[in-house]
Amino acid sequence: QVQFVESGGGLVQPGGSLRLSCEASGFRFDDYAIGWFRQAPGKEREEISCISSINRGGGTTTYADSVKGRFTISRDNAKNTVYLQMDSLKPEDAAVYYCAPASTWICDGFYLEVWGQGTLVTVSS
Repeated sequence: QVQFVESGGGLVQPGGSLRLSCEASGFRFDDYAIGWFRQAPGKEREEISCISSINRGGGTTTYADSVKGRFTISRDNAKNTVYLQMDSLKPEDAAVYYCAPASTWICDGFYLEVWGQGTLVTVSS
């Protein structure tokens, strides 16, 4: 059974930092690219970053324009975990953050519908 458990969210002031974790189980972790998504109240879920398989895709990363230069995605295959380092946080970054596996080892924009419970990020002074 494929599962994702997101963690690391919380309340942070504007300009602050958080590191989110996404621990996966139930599948061959490094056979797939993994994406991070977020969903703010009243908005659709959006893809913000993706990292390809390291062994098959070289660990290539992609970022949405809204987070480029502030967020960094990484993965640790030994721990079946993908991380999202978020710096210089803005109020508009507040959302529930999720991760999901791509349909293949590269970040092709297509994802499997496997969602965890998400982790809530609140950015407020």
